[in-house]
Amino acid sequence: MKFTKTYSTSRRKFLKTAAASTLACNYLPSHIFGANGRVHVASIGVGGKGSSDVMGADKHGGKIVALCDVDLNRGSRIIDYFTESDSKVKVYQDFRKMLEEMDKDIDAVTVSTPDHVHAPASLLAMSLGKHCYCQKPLTWSVEESRLMTKVAEEKNLITQMGNQAHAGEPIRRAVELIRAGIIGDVTEAHVMTNRPIWPQGMEKYPAKADIPKGLDWDLWLGPAPKRHFAKGVLPFSWRGWWDYGTGALGDMACHIMDMAWWAVELGAPDTVEAESGGNTAVSPPKWSIVTYQFPERCKKPPVTLKWYDGKDGDEPVVPPKELWEGIELYKRDKDGKAKGSSKFGSILVGTKGTLYFNRGSTNFVIKHKNGTTTTGEKGYLDFVKEGFKAPEPFIPRTKDEDFEWINAIKNAGHPPQSNFSLAGPFSETVLLGNVAIRLGEKIKWDAENLKAVGQPKADQYIRRKYRKGWELAV
Repeated sequence: MKFTKTYSTSRRKFLKTAAASTLACNYLPSHIFGANGRVHVASIGVGGKGSSDVMGADKHGGKIVALCDVDLNRGSRIIDYFTESDSKVKVYQDFRKMLEEMDKDIDAVTVSTPDHVHAPASLLAMSLGKHCYCQKPLTWSVEESRLMTKVAEEKNLITQMGNQAHAGEPIRRAVELIRAGIIGDVTEAHVMTNRPIWPQGMEKYPAKADIPKGLDWDLWLGPAPKRHFAKGVLPFSWRGWWDYGTGALGDMACHIMDMAWWAVELGAPDTVEAESGGNTAVSPPKWSIVTYQFPERCKKPPVTLKWYDGKDGDEPVVPPKELWEGIELYKRDKDGKAKGSSKFGSILVGTKGTLYFNRGSTNFVIKHKNGTTTTGEKGYLDFVKEGFKAPEPFIPRTKDEDFEWINAIKNAGHPPQSNFSLAGPFSETVLLGNVAIRLGEKIKWDAENLKAVGQPKADQYIRRKYRKGWELAV
């Protein structure tokens, strides 16, 4: 990464050294984590979701030593909480300056910024040997996810993507049951969300407005193209602009596509195609259906995974009715309109039955090929009459994702299950859906070379151009 002309020569030299060190020897911690030792954590993005990420790290053994947010007003609650109790906690608006000045005092970072800054912040921190927790989606672009995986492995770092339910019992138990064959070999997966719940499908960028006090707008833009500040972008609706966010798919698929992708060990898709409504050059669509085709794996059959988001008119875009006949997919109001999100975020179709799954509950519903339906723990254990034996748990259990990450750093506990070696390839798959949406064509995917075969126009959506001064540190 390089800095703009407003930065000093010493800082440019620092970043050049940091980038060069990426492939060097592995990280040696600044602190020895004894029985009472704490992991020194710096947090990048502390307003909104970032506030709970900071508090989670603090709760489970992280010592917060620095806080960084481009909007000091939005981050003020967390900033005040930590600085009032510890005057040594330092506050920054520019994560680059923070990492330069506090390099020797930081063991790990949390990154909870908008999507477009995930990779620049995380890769710089990891290039300096910092363990990294990064919110979902792991990155803005497909290529960035590949780089995050590569650097984490090369530096031997403890990493975690923030898709919280991955650490919970429902997903981990569902993965165990599906791999044990509770519905046979999975051939289809259907995953749905009620997002977006912010505007999408805009035709043009909104008019210029005054920059709010306390916000450094240029730092907020980071690697994205230079634009004027406008209402309708902050604090939440940035997800609906391609320059900064990844739309409904990027926001929710790393949460609710997670179980199916992990359980069936899908890897990279062969092809991806999308249909959508309202997609524009500047904004993701109002609704989309993305179809991923995965090849045969270890004698397991090919799998079709379909993603559904948004509304077409007043009704949510959902899988075909025959897939959920007899199952209440949505609660409805007195006028019959769907309320909130679907009761089941995923439907997995196997050779022996269909599983309906919600990431917040172990009350799984299974429709068996013999016509019976079972629900919950007793239901799937009773499935022994069909020749199924529920396995003993084989995935490590944890209190929550923050504990899993901090504990692995401090005590050499089992690696977080959503570490970048898993979260990176998974995020690549998710974000390929956006490539298909934006390209408007079916993609034949060459995962090894990060290429859409015979479609050079797709490159602009697989990789991004970085604003001068914000190039990646690798």
